[in-house]
Amino acid sequence: ITQADHLAQSCLSLTKLARLLPAAVLVEMSNVDKLPSVSPDSINAYTSKAASALTLVSEARVPLESAEHAKVLAFRPQYGGIEHLAIVIGDIDVNLPVLVRLHSECFTGDLLGSLRCDCGSQLRGAIDVMAKNGSGILLYLAQEGRGIGLVNKLRAYQLQDVGHDTVDANLQLGFDSDERNYAPAVAMLKLLGVSQVKLMTNNPTKVTALSAWGVDVTERV
Repeated sequence: ITQADHLAQSCLSLTKLARLLPAAVLVEMSNVDKLPSVSPDSINAYTSKAASALTLVSEARVPLESAEHAKVLAFRPQYGGIEHLAIVIGDIDVNLPVLVRLHSECFTGDLLGSLRCDCGSQLRGAIDVMAKNGSGILLYLAQEGRGIGLVNKLRAYQLQDVGHDTVDANLQLGFDSDERNYAPAVAMLKLLGVSQVKLMTNNPTKVTALSAWGVDVTERV
């Protein structure tokens, strides 16, 4: 890969971090040392560094309709940024595999009950199962629309209305089919002292991602 290609990819990564459409204009300039700048390596390392810098900033008991014994914990990078949440049901025994679900936030599905997805029913269904099981952790990740953000998800919906499927709509906007990153989930589990999980998912990518980061997935539920 050439230096120009590396720079171009870093520019696209920066636009994605800003929740913008992945498009940029590159202009060769002189006296760049006099301008505020950020290196391509810093841009590309941001997601991993933000995950490794996650810290618990707040927690509270939040009784839920189907799980009265529940609390919500908020995690945020030490230097600021987007918060990720852990919904902890019951009393967790970290010496045993913990029932866990990774749930990407979905404003339209979780809050509005959108018929375009089943995110809301998956969210509430997972909490119900954890309550019946006695305990569990639902990691609510700030990765709306497979990681492209709410505004861009709505743009993708417009493309779906004219015949594109979810994956193709994301590609048409310039994104990958799935922009989610599970490093924050791994960091949150480690902060919670959890190293073994029974993962509630129908997505094998989540199993692979957690395993690659050192989390022992003992079972897929």
